[in-house]
Amino acid sequence: MATISNQFLYGEGYLTAGIALQIARNEVKGIISEASRTKIKDNRQVVENIVAKGEAVYGINTGFGPLCTTMISKEETRILQSNILQSHSVGVGEPIDTELAKLMLILKVQSLSKGYSGIAETTLDRILWHIDNDAIPIVPCQGSVGASGDLAPLSHLFLPLLGLGEVVYEGKRIPTSELFEAHNLSPIDLGPKEGLALINGTQFIAAHAVQVVAKLQSCLSQADIIGALMIEGLQGSIKPFFSELHQLRAYKGNIHVAARIKALLEGSEIMEDHAACERVQDPYSLRCMPQVHGASRNAWLHLKELLEVELNSVTDNPIVISEELTISGGSFHGQPLAMAIDYACLAASELGNISDRRIYLALEGTSPGVPKLLLENTGINSGYMILQYTTAALASENKGLCFPSSADSIPTSLGQEDHVSMGSIGGRKALRVINNLEKILAIELLTAAQAFDYRKPLKSGTILNAVHEKVREHVSFADKDRVFAIDIEKAISLIKDQTILRVIDGLDETVSNTLKTQFSNELDKY
Repeated sequence: MATISNQFLYGEGYLTAGIALQIARNEVKGIISEASRTKIKDNRQVVENIVAKGEAVYGINTGFGPLCTTMISKEETRILQSNILQSHSVGVGEPIDTELAKLMLILKVQSLSKGYSGIAETTLDRILWHIDNDAIPIVPCQGSVGASGDLAPLSHLFLPLLGLGEVVYEGKRIPTSELFEAHNLSPIDLGPKEGLALINGTQFIAAHAVQVVAKLQSCLSQADIIGALMIEGLQGSIKPFFSELHQLRAYKGNIHVAARIKALLEGSEIMEDHAACERVQDPYSLRCMPQVHGASRNAWLHLKELLEVELNSVTDNPIVISEELTISGGSFHGQPLAMAIDYACLAASELGNISDRRIYLALEGTSPGVPKLLLENTGINSGYMILQYTTAALASENKGLCFPSSADSIPTSLGQEDHVSMGSIGGRKALRVINNLEKILAIELLTAAQAFDYRKPLKSGTILNAVHEKVREHVSFADKDRVFAIDIEKAISLIKDQTILRVIDGLDETVSNTLKTQFSNELDKY
């Protein structure tokens, strides 16, 4: 992640997934600049003027969806905004992760601060209070079809503005009324257009995409390292990672993965020990890592680029350009992200699929010096046999989750919203796949480390040696059967905490700068 200052200016600053996560994790403070506040106030006045004129403008003085032709009186425009939050709060299922809900707040503030949504400054300040004080609304995970915006989850997200709903505060789930009492707060009186501006938009989809981008990047980077460790354990060849090969088929992801793995393997005694062996080429799960990992990395890059457009866009409706021009369009439609999320979901699944194949390969006992099932005394011991059952189950589950949510559309709102993205479902599903992927990579890390041990006393390159030592600090070499579930849980923690990625930061200063640069300035920054 790029280094940024300790402050982010909503509405002016360029928001990325990394910055959004830093704000959510209280590492960066988001504020609304004076320039943005001026735009917000001016735009709010435009809405008030439209109401005073009495001309029909969707969402300001009309009903919503199929009720767009129903005029609302001046006196009732405020009641309309309060009603829409309540009537649209129809989400079901378990609450989403608190970080996801906080990201939704952050992304919504960024969009509204552009000054085209007619929101009041006081309303934005209350949302900022929730972010800054970690009073995060409870948002059910199901109920959005990804257009016209993420209506149901966003409605739940902003119920606390009315003193309704629940929040997570200081680790406890409490009614908003209790929060208000503790902090002497009163409900917000929403003005014309505000309720619609709050609940219309793609922030549920985008918040999930932020986590997908971050988690998949971590998996991609660790998969390269774990795959290289497996190459060493199984005496694979370094030649498939030469740049001369990949310049002839110059996909960004392929070139990047090949360069990383080659850098990991260079200077390896293990590699030199079998340089003149009779094997001509390795199985695809070793040899084709640049092509498979690289393709997944290309998919990740596509989502990252589209997400950054979304994070810096205005996605509610209608858009208030001026008193003379309000546009009722479709910027709330989640299709641009929905399709890219489905692509990333497939990319994550394939990363787990090839990892499972390497695990299977490691158990076959066909690599010189590495025993079948990665244990010497088998028969009485089953060794690592059943660990691959688990990765097979996880890989199969992921394949079942790869049907693209964006391929489906069910008309809603009495046909007014006759094509929807289902990107909200795709986002939730992609995170499930990545969660399974982390478990698969954890098991490959265990099997690769076990195979690597059979190469001793030979050593690999600096980074792989350090990674192996780090794994052995947490999980010992197995010389007989034990409860491998304990090892797996420890390895999952190493993957989720990015422990093996942080090994590089602790390398001795004598390590070549070229090697460190290869891993600190990657293609995949977010």
